[in-house]
This record gives sequence, C-alpha cells and structure tokens, in this order.
Amino acid sequence: MGHDSTRADGAADDPDEEVAADVADDAEALLSALPHYYRGEVSQANTTLDRIDQTTNWAITLIAALLSIVFSSDDMPAYLLLVGLVVLGVFLVYETRRYRFYDLYRARVRMIQENVFANVLDPVGAQHTAWREELGEDLRYPTFKVSNWEALSRRIRRIYGLLFGVLGISWLAKVTLFAGDGRWLEAAALPGVPGIAVTAFLGAFYLGLVALAVWPSEREAKGEIHGERPGEWKEADE
Repeated sequence: MGHDSTRADGAADDPDEEVAADVADDAEALLSALPHYYRGEVSQANTTLDRIDQTTNWAITLIAALLSIVFSSDDMPAYLLLVGLVVLGVFLVYETRRYRFYDLYRARVRMIQENVFANVLDPVGAQHTAWREELGEDLRYPTFKVSNWEALSRRIRRIYGLLFGVLGISWLAKVTLFAGDGRWLEAAALPGVPGIAVTAFLGAFYLGLVALAVWPSEREAKGEIHGERPGEWKEADE
C-alpha cells in the first residue's frame, strides 16, 4: 500500500523530494546540472525552429505550384490566387503560434546565457538578480513571452509579407495583362461579386497587412540583437 509523501504540515517525508533543493544550495552541483538543462532548452528551440521552417517551406511550395497553374493558360481564373491568399493566411496562423513556442524556449536559453555563461566569461554580475527564481517560476508555470500580435507582425515582416506581396502582384498581373481589351474588372470579379468590390477588398487587406507589419509597438520578445558591431568585437586590444 502507498503512503502519503507529505506530513500534515506540508513538510516532505521522503528525502528524495528535497534532492533538487539541496542542489540549489550547492554551487558545484548546480553548475554541473545546469549545462544539461541548457542543452535541453537549446534542443527544444532548434526543434521548434525546424517546425517553423517546415511551415514556411510548405507555404513557398504552395505559392510556386499555384502560380504555375494560374499562369499556365489564359483561361485559368484569377480567383485561384485569392484561394492562395486564404491558404497562406492559415499557414501564417500556424507559424505564428509555433514562433511563440520558439520564443519561449529561446527566452530561457538567453536567460542562462546572460546570467551564467556571460558572467563566467566576464564576471561583472548577473543581468537579472532573481534569474533563478524567474526561470524556476517559468518552468513551473510556463507562459508565452511574446504577444500573438507581435509574433504575427514578426512573421509578416520576415517572410509572409513577401509571400503575400508575390500573390498580390501576380493577381494584379493576371487581371490586367492577361485579361485584354481593358476587361480587368471582369477578370477580377467573383461569382456574385463585382470586380470593383474584390479590388477594394484586396486593397484594404494589403493596407491592413502593411499596418500590422510596421505598426510601432514595444518589443516583448527576448534575446534581440543589440545593434551592429561588424568586425569591431573581435579586434585585438592595442
């Protein structure tokens, strides 16, 4: 039969439950355990980054296939590119969530780099005086470190803005250059939706996309690169 592992007052009966607490008070044991945890977080970040790359690769493959189909014949309708916009938006939503997970693991990696490894190389003190408490709290109760809007904006600026732009320019070329005789409004129309309405909707969509990408907001993502020092940082002291 099992037995309760805690006393009525909450203290631990089993000394094994306090092994980790003992390590926390032993600097040598802590520094021996920390690299294993660090490698695990780096591996998690790399795995999540690979998943982001896979989503991006699928999005690029989709666009390439769609463009080859739409421009294979003058009779192919331009609205197929609008379907591509919808599918690309779905990929963007998935990638935004994956980016938030990546930023979670990256933030933990940066916390250790800033407060442990940087201090080993240049002992000027930890960047965060309570970094162990903050990291422990985050391991107990994980939270995203970047908002959904910031993650969305970042993915648009990095790659999806270009992909949406390619589809938009391709749609514009399809309804103008390939329609002929100034019938671009007919080519832009959807069943039951006039071409001018489709054009207005796309214009508003792309304006919103640009606004979301460039709208100024305080960055919440951790581990950003602080400016540029090309070649300067590795110059020998004179």
